[in-house]
Order: sequence, then C-alpha cells, then structure tokens
Amino acid sequence: MLIGISSLLTPDVLYALAAMGHGDRVAIVDANFPAERIARRLNRLPAIPVPPVLDAILKLLPLDGFVDDPAVSMQQVGDPDAVPEAVADIDATLRAHGHAASRRIERYAFYEETAHCFAVIQTGEGRPYGNVILAKGVIFADHPG
Repeated sequence: MLIGISSLLTPDVLYALAAMGHGDRVAIVDANFPAERIARRLNRLPAIPVPPVLDAILKLLPLDGFVDDPAVSMQQVGDPDAVPEAVADIDATLRAHGHAASRRIERYAFYEETAHCFAVIQTGEGRPYGNVILAKGVIFADHPG
C-alpha cells in the first residue's frame, strides 16, 4: 500500500500508467469488452466498475491538453445520439476532475482505437458501453506532485 494512491489500482496498473508517455492512451473497459483479443497489455480489475477506477486514475494521470478529445467513449449501437448510463457516469467522473465529457465513436472504431492503446484495463463493469480511452498528457517539471 502507498499513501495517496487508491488501493483499487494494482501494481501492474500503476506500472502501466507510469510507463506511458505523452500521447499514449489507456483504455478502461467493461467486463464484456473483447480485451483478451484486442489488448497488447491487459490488466484486470474484475470486481470494480468503471467510475471508481476512472476516478482513481484521473487523480494520477493528466489528460492530454494538446488534442481535441483526450477522452473517447463508445457510441450506443443503433442510437449514436443516446447516452448510456455507464457513459453518463464516465462523463460525470471526467467533469468532476475538470475535464470535458468524452467524445463518442462507433463501436468498431472504438475497438480499433483500443488495439493501439498502450494498455487496457478491464474492469468488472457490467453495464453496456462502460468503456473509455484516455490520452496521457504532459507532466511538467514544476508540477507540485
């Protein structure tokens, strides 16, 4: 255990987040996501829904301020304008950390983007569309952390 770091985040997840460079992306996905097939580096947090994992990560990981959409989620199939409950919770968590809501992309486009992520964290989220990709920002030398 470490002071100030959520106990939800395993050593492997912390290593992946720390090893990422500026612009690298991490996908946080639900229990139904085909992560084993898609991920290059897969970490599992099987008993935890996405929002608390996202909250813990956003306390440590700056989002990329040099891209238009540093957070991307999956559109609902058949109704791309809908905001599924899991996505609403993801967006609320992003906003609570001072970020804009996620931009939603089509399901297969999300799978393709996930295949290019530095790491994938598969959660126990049971609600559909509980998936988000985050782009890591720069940690400047004068950061107070």
